[in-house]
Amino acid sequence: MAISPLISRHILPFSLKLLYASLRISVTPRSWNNHVADNGAIFTFWHGKMVAGWLLAKALFPEKKTVAVISLSEDGRTLADTLEQLDFSLIRGSSSKGGDEVKDAMLKALERENIIIVTPDGPRGPACQFKYGTLRVASGKRCPLFFAEIRYEKAWQLKSWDKFEIPKPFSRATVIIHCIDLPAFESEEELRNYSRNLSDRLGHA
Repeated sequence: MAISPLISRHILPFSLKLLYASLRISVTPRSWNNHVADNGAIFTFWHGKMVAGWLLAKALFPEKKTVAVISLSEDGRTLADTLEQLDFSLIRGSSSKGGDEVKDAMLKALERENIIIVTPDGPRGPACQFKYGTLRVASGKRCPLFFAEIRYEKAWQLKSWDKFEIPKPFSRATVIIHCIDLPAFESEEELRNYSRNLSDRLGHA
């Protein structure tokens, strides 16, 4: 269902900032950003955790340009409108639509030392499963890959494919940052096996 630009460009950005500001967020380990040098990085979280995830990424990298990878779907248009108002740059597309263009844009953003934010199981799932493209780019570029494990003390959960969660105002939110050291994949099969193992490990995060 299409959402009015008035909502996506004005009401949603304001509401997200207000809700995010109310959350009591703790981030561990404290030393996670030791892995961030003067270069680009990819920051990820599951699609169902994006209410806090986007603004968390911006808060964790205050001096970096943040670039969000957003699908070309109708829902993606709404999200793109909202994130643009929150001062994100955008890369539009996904693994199923515009894959090569998205990959090229991600590589250019990393070369500019930007932080790329991706929901690696989006835009259509399967839920909590890493898509190959994100891992392939991070491995090939040898850049840091971070995954944010986000848990809300109190939240509303929607009956959607990603079990989308909306944290209740003033709830505690615990965040564990996983710094993933990717190998150089020798084959597509090795990449797929790694993706399955990583998804199994972080799938309940």
